Amino acid sequence: MTFPDPYGSGQDAIQPPPGQAYDPPPPNQGFNPPPPPGQGYAAPPGQGYGQAPPPPGFTAAPPVPAGYGYGQYPAAAVPQGMYFDQISGLVLPEGTELASVGRRIGAWFLAIPLAIVTLGIGYIIWGLIVWGNGQTPALQVLGMRCWRPETNRVAGFWWMALREIAGRLIEGILSFITLITSFVLMVAGRERKALHDWIAGTVVLHDPNKVLRT
Repeated sequence: MTFPDPYGSGQDAIQPPPGQAYDPPPPNQGFNPPPPPGQGYAAPPGQGYGQAPPPPGFTAAPPVPAGYGYGQYPAAAVPQGMYFDQISGLVLPEGTELASVGRRIGAWFLAIPLAIVTLGIGYIIWGLIVWGNGQTPALQVLGMRCWRPETNRVAGFWWMALREIAGRLIEGILSFITLITSFVLMVAGRERKALHDWIAGTVVLHDPNKVLRT
């Protein structure tokens, strides 16, 4: 006994009789023929095989200027005779560098014997003379000079007076506490500015070749 095929006439109905091939598909139907030898499948301009078209409304990013990257300072923004210091983030004169922590500490300790040798009054007179060059007696001996990044100039007499008089007085208000605070600011800060430097807006540069001589 046979049962009717609910999906049609069965598999025998779609197979050709013995000795005959399958009928060819009608025109414009079926699979596209493969491309001629040496040619690939055509793709729209600017679009590779298997790539989705770019979303509408977006434009390409502008090209990055040559020589400019992350962590670099634009060369055009640095004035002639200056350079960008990566450590401090400041633009400094060529031939100078930010004074090291050790040199700053050395200047602090050097000021004590200098004041004793010059009997105090001599140290004050010496300081009044060299303030116009952005120095103190200890800074002058160790080849350092105060610089104001805001104006890109050596600190003048009045800025040094603000640093050495008002700055030192403020540092001594709470004695040990403010002195330690000033020291920590100098050691931990990128610009190595003590409290009196913050008040006068100065940084201390090592100037071994005296390129900042005024």
